[in-house]
Amino acid sequence: MVRVAAGARLHFGFGNLSLSHERLYGALGVGLDTPEVVVEARQADAVDCDDPTVREYATRATDLLGVDGADVTVHERLPRHAGLGSGTQLALATLDAVARAYGRDVSVRECAPQLGRGGRSGIGVATFEEGGFVLDAGHPTTRFTTDRPMDGEWTVPPVAVRHAVPDDWRFLVCVPDADPGRSGDDEDASMRSVVERADPAIADRIAGILARRLLPAVATGSTERFGEAVAEVGRLNGAWYADEQGGVYRPPVGELVERLAESPAVYGAGQSSWGPAVYGVTDETHADAAVGVGEDALDAVGGGRTFVARGRNVGARVE
Repeated sequence: MVRVAAGARLHFGFGNLSLSHERLYGALGVGLDTPEVVVEARQADAVDCDDPTVREYATRATDLLGVDGADVTVHERLPRHAGLGSGTQLALATLDAVARAYGRDVSVRECAPQLGRGGRSGIGVATFEEGGFVLDAGHPTTRFTTDRPMDGEWTVPPVAVRHAVPDDWRFLVCVPDADPGRSGDDEDASMRSVVERADPAIADRIAGILARRLLPAVATGSTERFGEAVAEVGRLNGAWYADEQGGVYRPPVGELVERLAESPAVYGAGQSSWGPAVYGVTDETHADAAVGVGEDALDAVGGGRTFVARGRNVGARVE
């Protein structure tokens, strides 16, 4: 029996969504130490799991590994379609647990496309592997197709930059009681629409922020400058998505971001992926005050859950 535990991740946005530039996507994000998904697997004659989604991932894993089956149990879960990477972490944890139950080494990066993961963003795969702050290299724009490729017909974007998250950094996460973020065919259709009309000038502005503000802030450990820079990248990404999600941030995220950004305990705030999760960049000294701000902000929009996480500088944990 083997258990694999993988942490959530925040997705701050993409470097480019315009077909006018040489490379497309280029995601940036960070691994979190909490919450986690925990998957247990043991050898079996057939695939057995109560959850149909996990059963599908386990079936694909046994096919990839050439083994008969696996008994798979999920002990802890990430909030689904909240912007915290639940789908990718669950798929990869299932694959890794099944492989290790059979004493096999498996490359989650090579196998992720067969599980339908890692097509546009490589953040989930990269944080599962090694954690940290990650900027991936995206894909050549010439590979863009209007129809979603079949599973397995892509490679996960390679890691362009990885940095350890400083020990004193904290990430406030607020998940409002709201509809889940987009996924599956709806997400594919929305992304296609965004890419086909994305303003290339926004990508130029993001490139400047990445090179002159965000990456230096990570390298020097400046929480405040990192928070300001990553929040601006999020706002610019929101300009691309505005027609698809009803504004720079999807409702009720805009009000949450505004309330968090007004607090001196939060250095920058934004929407993770399609939301509804909202992040606030803070530090160890201001984390308690940030939680209070987050709770008040959630109360104002109808409630939800808030927590503080550290950056996760290691990959998935095997027990």
